[in-house]
Amino acid sequence: MELTDPSDAAVYLVRFGDKAALIDAGSGRNHQQLVRNIADCLEPHVHLEYLLLTHCHYDHVGGATAVRDEYGCLIVAHELDAVYLESGDSRVTGAGWYGAQLEPFAVDIKLQWRESSISIGNGTVTAIHCPGHSPGSVVYTTEIDAQLVLFGQDIHGPLHSELLSDEKQYVASLTRLLDLHADLLLEGHFGVIETKDEVRSFIEYWRSPLGVSHYAVLYAPDDWRVSQENAHDSGELSERTEVKGN
Repeated sequence: MELTDPSDAAVYLVRFGDKAALIDAGSGRNHQQLVRNIADCLEPHVHLEYLLLTHCHYDHVGGATAVRDEYGCLIVAHELDAVYLESGDSRVTGAGWYGAQLEPFAVDIKLQWRESSISIGNGTVTAIHCPGHSPGSVVYTTEIDAQLVLFGQDIHGPLHSELLSDEKQYVASLTRLLDLHADLLLEGHFGVIETKDEVRSFIEYWRSPLGVSHYAVLYAPDDWRVSQENAHDSGELSERTEVKGN
């Protein structure tokens, strides 16, 4: 099995009996290698039923149309991000960061609620709305071998105004993820993080003031400077720091 393309975020495959789902699709720049990798994991009789998108960013969704055309699967995304996928918004989806344009595509199932259950073969995946990195960011959870598996792409951010990120929502979402007590975290750019303690430590770091600023400063220093000045002027900074430290 070979890697697909450097522009791809992680793509995960989960199987439940004779049905399976793909979590995110990468950028689509090496679709055929992705197909070969899936074939290495799935027997021919197993149907790839769903493509579960975690959010609208290009490195996660650029290959969505090719995956649907290849497997006849249904594309699932939150309605708050679906609008940018269906309009082909290359700014909000970050496609421009990759020197690309996002071709618009239809989302078959638009998630609307805080939590939704998706039946796949003999298993169930729970979709949880976790806004912050993007308006419609979603994590997916499932239980495998008595372990809670968290597909949490881009838990680390970044936060950027072009992506319509929201720091308060982001911190609140990470707090909610901590309450899941997941045993395994499958992250979009940091790979697989295992043991409950390591998962908790990873999420707690990115929820902390240091973690929130890590990518914000790297990708959007002006956004970060303005947000800190506004927080200081309004007296929100000390309150936000206290919440993050819990």
